[in-house]
Amino acid sequence: MRKHIKMKILAINASYRGNKGHTRFLIDKLFKGAAAAGAECQVVTLAQLKINRCLACGQCQTGEGYLECVHEDRDDVAEVFSQMAEADILVYATPVYVFGISGLLKTFLERFYSRGGSGNLQLSKSGLMFHDVDHAICSKPFVALVCCDNLEDETPRNALGYFRTFSRFLDAPQVGALVRNGGRLSGYGHDPEREKQVPKILDVYRAYELAGRELAAEGRIRRSTERRANQEIVPVPLFRVLKRLKPFKRIMVERAREMI
Repeated sequence: MRKHIKMKILAINASYRGNKGHTRFLIDKLFKGAAAAGAECQVVTLAQLKINRCLACGQCQTGEGYLECVHEDRDDVAEVFSQMAEADILVYATPVYVFGISGLLKTFLERFYSRGGSGNLQLSKSGLMFHDVDHAICSKPFVALVCCDNLEDETPRNALGYFRTFSRFLDAPQVGALVRNGGRLSGYGHDPEREKQVPKILDVYRAYELAGRELAAEGRIRRSTERRANQEIVPVPLFRVLKRLKPFKRIMVERAREMI
């Protein structure tokens, strides 16, 4: 990691709702703490950009077009890559869509292909066989920020697994994992009346700010802070255990219907 007077942290907001969604609200909480600790914080909102999908044409892997995407001057991806190269830490922030990261983020990340030689086989630091990558953008330390409405632990599992695999193949240290469920329950950060019903959410927001300060000062989020940020917000004792029981889930479903 380069030495800077100020830590540069770049968040990739992959919500289709852009700056109006819960994802951006949580990024702002994280960055409130980071900025207070002296970090330079920036958000890239993918929904506001033009991001063409990889065509699998192979031109970036051959001849005169080697490591140059055919979309290079046709969309905004190269500019985002440039911003990533300047950052010290990245935050990949995504809602869960159909049990995984958003298609918007996946489409963006697939464009990494043009920045590494697929025929140049190497071993990652974790001992996995993979091809050459552009370490200036692909291997940055990163935080995974995943949010969803559903309270099931299974909901964000694929997204979190994706980032773990991403980290191992691309030699990108994962320095934090923030998982926020119950978005609708807490009003997505924009409904004080809902927050009164789940007062634990206020401690979650404080934990996000603390996580930002830790990123700025230490380059990572402490596990104790992660646990606070990822805590269950339902005001029911032993909720994490009870939510595994079908009879209790039926009661929760009925109450949820009444709230809609």
